[in-house]
Amino acid sequence: MKVTNARLEVLAVIAGYGAAVSQPVLEKLIGTGIDRVTLYRILNTFEEKGILHKVIDLNGTANYAMCSTACTEHQHHDEHIHFNCTNCHKVYCMHSYILPNVDAPEGFNIQSLNLSVNGICKNCNNE
Repeated sequence: MKVTNARLEVLAVIAGYGAAVSQPVLEKLIGTGIDRVTLYRILNTFEEKGILHKVIDLNGTANYAMCSTACTEHQHHDEHIHFNCTNCHKVYCMHSYILPNVDAPEGFNIQSLNLSVNGICKNCNNE
């Protein structure tokens, strides 16, 4: 994958955000430096390459967070809890809480596993 300033900027913003981030929020944080179509393509490419994983928030909006180093182009390993704050609406990856293995019935092939927890995040509880 070619390294571009736009890709590096998107990675820097997502890595420094502290939570999963949606495309509209990314657009605001990045400003006019990257147009919407380019940002969409970057996010899709990063997800396909195992750099980012997609998390759906309480409103059904896709948010993006950094993958673990175990993720590859062909398989994501983001089997951790995603915490949706009902106050600030941020989505947090809780990497230290690993989801259990789930055995699918015969003939079924699990491709991804997601557990979302809803509540008030640490930052909102401290306010």
